[in-house]
Amino acid sequence: MPKTLADAKKKVTSLTSLPENPEAVPVAELTAGKDIQCNVLKSDFRLSAVASDTVPDTELCSDSNATAFGASNFEGNMTPFRYYDETGVPDPTEDFVWDLAKEKGTHLYLAIREGKPHDDPWVATDEYTLWHVITDEPQDPTDTGGFIKKVIPLGVQRRYKGAVAAAG
Repeated sequence: MPKTLADAKKKVTSLTSLPENPEAVPVAELTAGKDIQCNVLKSDFRLSAVASDTVPDTELCSDSNATAFGASNFEGNMTPFRYYDETGVPDPTEDFVWDLAKEKGTHLYLAIREGKPHDDPWVATDEYTLWHVITDEPQDPTDTGGFIKKVIPLGVQRRYKGAVAAAG
Protein backbone atom coordinates (compact mmCIF):
# COMPACT_ATOMS: atom_id res chain seq x y z
CA MET A 1 0.00 0.00 0.00
CA PRO A 2 1.52 3.37 -0.97
CA LYS A 3 1.95 6.16 1.55
CA THR A 4 -0.72 8.88 1.45
CA LEU A 5 0.25 12.43 0.56
CA ALA A 6 -0.95 14.95 3.12
CA ASP A 7 -1.84 17.75 0.70
CA ALA A 8 -5.56 18.62 0.85
CA LYS A 9 -6.23 15.55 3.01
CA LYS A 10 -7.08 17.26 6.30
CA LYS A 11 -10.64 18.25 7.21
CA VAL A 12 -11.02 20.58 10.22
CA THR A 13 -14.55 21.18 11.47
CA SER A 14 -15.38 23.63 14.23
CA LEU A 15 -18.28 22.58 16.46
CA THR A 16 -20.31 24.96 18.63
CA SER A 17 -20.00 22.85 21.80
CA LEU A 18 -18.44 19.71 23.18
CA PRO A 19 -20.43 16.72 21.88
CA GLU A 20 -22.21 14.50 24.39
CA ASN A 21 -19.91 11.62 23.43
CA PRO A 22 -16.65 13.15 22.12
CA GLU A 23 -15.36 9.73 21.04
CA ALA A 24 -18.40 8.93 18.86
CA VAL A 25 -19.74 12.17 17.42
CA PRO A 26 -22.78 11.63 15.14
CA VAL A 27 -22.49 12.45 11.44
CA ALA A 28 -25.27 15.04 11.75
CA GLU A 29 -23.40 16.98 14.46
CA LEU A 30 -20.17 17.07 12.44
CA THR A 31 -22.05 18.03 9.29
CA ALA A 32 -23.70 20.92 11.17
CA GLY A 33 -20.24 22.24 12.12
CA LYS A 34 -18.26 24.75 10.09
CA ASP A 35 -15.29 23.53 8.00
CA ILE A 36 -12.31 25.84 8.49
CA GLN A 37 -9.44 24.11 6.66
CA CYS A 38 -9.59 26.46 3.66
CA ASN A 39 -9.46 29.58 5.84
CA VAL A 40 -6.31 28.87 7.90
CA LEU A 41 -2.62 28.87 7.02
CA LYS A 42 -1.26 25.40 6.27
CA SER A 43 2.37 25.99 7.27
CA ASP A 44 1.77 26.63 10.98
CA PHE A 45 -1.50 24.85 11.77
CA ARG A 46 -0.68 22.52 14.64
CA LEU A 47 -2.61 20.58 17.23
CA SER A 48 -0.32 17.93 18.61
CA ALA A 49 1.01 16.05 21.57
CA VAL A 50 4.35 17.28 22.87
CA ALA A 51 6.67 15.73 25.45
CA SER A 52 4.79 14.29 28.43
CA ASP A 53 5.63 15.18 31.99
CA THR A 54 8.14 12.77 33.48
CA VAL A 55 8.14 11.18 36.89
CA PRO A 56 11.33 9.86 38.48
CA ASP A 57 10.53 6.26 39.33
CA THR A 58 13.76 4.55 40.30
CA GLU A 59 14.16 1.68 42.74
CA LEU A 60 16.24 2.51 45.78
CA CYS A 61 18.75 -0.18 44.83
CA SER A 62 19.24 1.09 41.25
CA ASP A 63 22.51 2.67 40.15
CA SER A 64 20.80 4.65 37.35
CA ASN A 65 17.78 6.91 36.90
CA ALA A 66 14.55 5.54 35.50
CA THR A 67 11.76 7.71 34.24
CA ALA A 68 8.07 7.01 33.77
CA PHE A 69 5.80 9.18 31.65
CA GLY A 70 3.18 11.16 33.53
CA ALA A 71 0.53 13.57 32.29
CA SER A 72 0.28 14.18 28.56
CA ASN A 73 0.92 17.66 27.17
CA PHE A 74 -0.40 19.25 23.99
CA GLU A 75 0.07 22.45 22.04
CA GLY A 76 -1.77 24.23 19.31
CA ASN A 77 -1.61 27.11 16.89
CA MET A 78 -3.63 28.35 13.93
CA THR A 79 -3.45 31.34 11.66
CA PRO A 80 -6.77 32.45 10.17
CA PHE A 81 -6.68 34.50 7.00
CA ARG A 82 -8.59 37.78 7.13
CA TYR A 83 -11.17 38.55 4.45
CA TYR A 84 -12.15 42.11 3.57
CA ASP A 85 -14.56 43.36 0.93
CA GLU A 86 -13.53 45.89 -1.73
CA THR A 87 -14.15 48.78 0.69
CA GLY A 88 -11.79 47.34 3.35
CA VAL A 89 -14.55 46.19 5.69
CA PRO A 90 -14.35 42.61 7.07
CA ASP A 91 -16.54 40.29 5.00
CA PRO A 92 -18.92 38.60 7.48
CA THR A 93 -19.37 35.54 5.25
CA GLU A 94 -15.72 34.79 4.51
CA ASP A 95 -14.12 36.10 7.73
CA PHE A 96 -15.92 33.52 9.93
CA VAL A 97 -12.79 31.77 11.30
CA TRP A 98 -11.47 35.10 12.56
CA ASP A 99 -14.87 35.75 14.15
CA LEU A 100 -14.76 32.30 15.83
CA ALA A 101 -11.30 32.75 17.33
CA LYS A 102 -10.50 36.46 17.72
CA GLU A 103 -11.39 36.83 21.41
CA LYS A 104 -8.94 35.55 24.04
CA GLY A 105 -10.55 32.82 26.14
CA THR A 106 -12.91 31.50 23.46
CA HIS A 107 -13.57 27.76 23.69
CA LEU A 108 -13.34 25.95 20.35
CA TYR A 109 -14.05 22.31 19.57
CA LEU A 110 -12.11 21.23 16.48
CA ALA A 111 -12.66 17.82 14.86
CA ILE A 112 -9.82 16.80 12.54
CA ARG A 113 -9.91 13.99 10.00
CA GLU A 114 -6.87 12.99 7.95
CA GLY A 115 -6.51 10.82 4.87
CA LYS A 116 -9.53 11.69 2.74
CA PRO A 117 -9.87 14.79 0.58
CA HIS A 118 -10.75 17.78 2.76
CA ASP A 119 -14.03 18.39 0.96
CA ASP A 120 -15.35 14.83 1.35
CA PRO A 121 -18.30 14.83 3.74
CA TRP A 122 -18.10 13.24 7.16
CA VAL A 123 -19.35 9.63 7.14
CA ALA A 124 -19.87 7.00 9.83
CA THR A 125 -16.63 5.26 10.87
CA ASP A 126 -14.35 8.18 9.84
CA GLU A 127 -11.56 8.37 12.41
CA TYR A 128 -10.96 11.79 13.93
CA THR A 129 -9.29 13.65 16.75
CA LEU A 130 -11.42 16.17 18.63
CA TRP A 131 -9.62 19.02 20.35
CA HIS A 132 -11.10 21.28 23.04
CA VAL A 133 -8.98 24.43 22.91
CA ILE A 134 -9.04 27.95 24.32
CA THR A 135 -7.78 30.87 22.25
CA ASP A 136 -5.08 33.30 23.35
CA GLU A 137 -4.55 36.85 22.13
CA PRO A 138 -4.18 37.04 18.32
CA GLN A 139 -0.62 37.88 17.28
CA ASP A 140 0.91 39.44 14.22
CA PRO A 141 2.91 36.91 12.17
CA THR A 142 6.68 37.31 12.01
CA ASP A 143 6.47 37.39 8.21
CA THR A 144 4.06 40.19 7.35
CA GLY A 145 4.23 39.56 3.60
CA GLY A 146 1.56 37.70 1.69
CA PHE A 147 -2.04 37.67 2.85
CA ILE A 148 -3.40 39.48 5.91
CA LYS A 149 -3.61 36.98 8.77
CA LYS A 150 -3.26 36.65 12.56
CA VAL A 151 -1.58 33.87 14.57
CA ILE A 152 -3.76 32.48 17.36
CA PRO A 153 -2.11 30.30 20.02
CA LEU A 154 -4.42 27.51 21.21
CA GLY A 155 -4.36 26.22 24.78
CA VAL A 156 -5.35 22.57 24.55
CA GLN A 157 -7.77 21.58 27.30
CA ARG A 158 -8.45 18.03 26.17
CA ARG A 159 -7.92 15.69 23.22
CA TYR A 160 -10.29 12.90 22.27
CA LYS A 161 -9.83 10.19 19.66
CA GLY A 162 -12.85 8.63 18.06
CA ALA A 163 -14.82 7.42 15.08
CA VAL A 164 -17.91 9.07 13.65
CA ALA A 165 -21.18 7.51 14.80
CA ALA A 166 -24.02 6.96 12.32
CA ALA A 167 -26.64 8.49 14.59
CA GLY A 168 -26.81 10.30 17.92
